[in-house]
Amino acid sequence: MNSLRNRVHLIGHLGADPDVKNLEGGKKLAKFSLATSESYRGKDGEKVQETQWHNCVAWGKLSSVIEEYLTKGNEIAVEGKLVTNSWEDKNGTKRYKTEVIVSDMLMLKTK
Repeated sequence: MNSLRNRVHLIGHLGADPDVKNLEGGKKLAKFSLATSESYRGKDGEKVQETQWHNCVAWGKLSSVIEEYLTKGNEIAVEGKLVTNSWEDKNGTKRYKTEVIVSDMLMLKTK
């Protein structure tokens, strides 16, 4: 059961082109936003669609694949883990950001 801890699977569309950076020591980092949507019927019978946005981060060879093949609107499946970071802004307010650290990715549809 340990392999089930902190594991997330998402299928969605890229909200923008990935932001890829080359870091010191030859490391590469790709960041992108992923929109997942679901729809249901509301109380009045109208179709309601809800979209959630996920901040995703990929490292190494996977970031190179993302840089080469992915653009805004592509549909992909990702697997990874959730990581939440916290910091204090300039006003002393504690802020939080949750990201999906992507370990695997599958391209489903391109525009």
